Amino acid sequence: MHHLLPLLAALPLLGAALLVVTGRHLPRAAAETTGLVFSGGTAALALVLTLNSSPPMVEWVGGWLPVDGESVGIVVVGDGPALGMAALVSLLTVAALAYSWRYFAEPPPGHPGAFTALMLVFQGAMCGFALAGDLFNAFVFFELMSVVAYALTGYRIDEARAVQGALTFGVVNSLGAYAMLMGIGLLYARTGELAMTKIGRGLDTAAAGHGGPDGLVLASFVLVLTGLLVKAAAVPFHFWLPDAHAVAPTPVCMLLSGVMVELGVYGVWRVYGTVFAGPGGIPAADLTRALVTLGTVTAAVGAVMCWYQRHIKRLLAYSTVAHTGLFLVALGVLTPEGDDGIALYVVGHAGVKAALFACAGILLDRYGSVDEHELHGRARELPGVAVMFAVGAVGLAGLPPFGTALGKGVAEEAVGGPLTVVYVAASAITAGAVLRITARVFLGLGPRPRDARSDLETSGTGERPETSGPLRRIPDTMRTVPAVLLAAAFAVGVVPAFGGLVARSVNEAGSGGAHASVRWTAHGILLGLASTALAAALAALAVTRPRWVAAPGWAVPLRRLQSGHVGDYVAWLLMGVTVLGALALPGVLGG
Repeated sequence: MHHLLPLLAALPLLGAALLVVTGRHLPRAAAETTGLVFSGGTAALALVLTLNSSPPMVEWVGGWLPVDGESVGIVVVGDGPALGMAALVSLLTVAALAYSWRYFAEPPPGHPGAFTALMLVFQGAMCGFALAGDLFNAFVFFELMSVVAYALTGYRIDEARAVQGALTFGVVNSLGAYAMLMGIGLLYARTGELAMTKIGRGLDTAAAGHGGPDGLVLASFVLVLTGLLVKAAAVPFHFWLPDAHAVAPTPVCMLLSGVMVELGVYGVWRVYGTVFAGPGGIPAADLTRALVTLGTVTAAVGAVMCWYQRHIKRLLAYSTVAHTGLFLVALGVLTPEGDDGIALYVVGHAGVKAALFACAGILLDRYGSVDEHELHGRARELPGVAVMFAVGAVGLAGLPPFGTALGKGVAEEAVGGPLTVVYVAASAITAGAVLRITARVFLGLGPRPRDARSDLETSGTGERPETSGPLRRIPDTMRTVPAVLLAAAFAVGVVPAFGGLVARSVNEAGSGGAHASVRWTAHGILLGLASTALAAALAALAVTRPRWVAAPGWAVPLRRLQSGHVGDYVAWLLMGVTVLGALALPGVLGG
């Protein structure tokens, strides 16, 4: 079955090409159906290959096999994590395309399949990145992913804010890509290889002659991880994410927060474990220090900024930043249990976050606003959407038996100690913010908020619906998709065999077959209940005492950092590169 691996990237790209060629001659329904067929076919293939990923599969595209250990071909790797990410990407793309059925008011003139074609290219790029077995082609798919996401973010090109958000996305992610490419160049200069496994062996061989890793290895590590952490929206590389989410079409937000950001975290896990984990790479203690530090800061900043947002899409975007921090902390402890927790957490989070963005899109298209203040009590007529929003909130909090709760519980067991507090606090604050939105917007609880003039530019007022006009009736697809996504996130924690399958796949790829036991524990259940109770308490305080949502003096400078100026974001990116290098430097000096 390894010969089928390249199709996971090729099928969506083929579908996009077909729509580009024939889209002008197809009715809109036919173009969107074509997109669903290609996306759904890729998802089905990804699931079949995922269930057959033991032992891992390797395919040299086009039959360009290595000769005497040397190769110029493209290698794709089909182990459990790679195929699992490809399956998650594909399933979420199907959900986004189903949600966007007859969604936009006016496709580009004469080309009703343009948006669907872009979504298929996005899917193919993400699948290709997940499967890439060499760093250069991982970079190629990384760039393709960025370019298409840039186009999708600024899809509503007639709106100035959409163009600004897309340009911010493009500039920051391009700098991350340049950093990654320079790091790959340094690795190629040292080893003469591009395949990840061969680079790892080459670094180990070179280190034997140098007495350990040197400055070149450190520089390549920092540059490659910078590119991946930009994609993961880790602090201080995260500034593009809220600006992009605020203007991107809702189906695009579902993919950006649901799976693209998580691909950055996956890339860190893959690149370190394959390239830098040996004696010629970066010592484990230094990676732990770097990722745990960045992860903790990311979780804290994301949670605080999430709490003080009134723009619902920005609020959800900062929630993604906070959970990225939790993923990085668990990844940084470098244990099989931590890897298992991340994998389950990512799957559950994808369903919950995509569903919440889908519900936010319903508010936008019904009322022309995503402002918590303006929408106060107006959505009482949408009880079904209110239930889904509340269910998504407790899913973010880690309420058992959601998949997010199982992943969070396993990760908390892995990190242990004071870091457990980070998990409880970040998940409770972000979930509390979403519950606050539910109480105010859908139930009309608490006094009507007063507008603060300083918040007007990012309030979410005066938004234009993405449909031809405010919806009188919510389409069935827009209601069904978030319900199915939440049910899937719930099933991740309920289906007994799923956790074991994920653990076996992740640890078979990372440690040669040994795998930890993934199960519900009293410790994890209690912490999940505690974070949910804390989220409910925070939401109640915010509703009854609105001043709790007004940013205090110490939080105002933090909010001002999200200035909207690309130059500021570039400066923070450069500072992040410096910090990342400083955190990894001691081990190299010691070597």
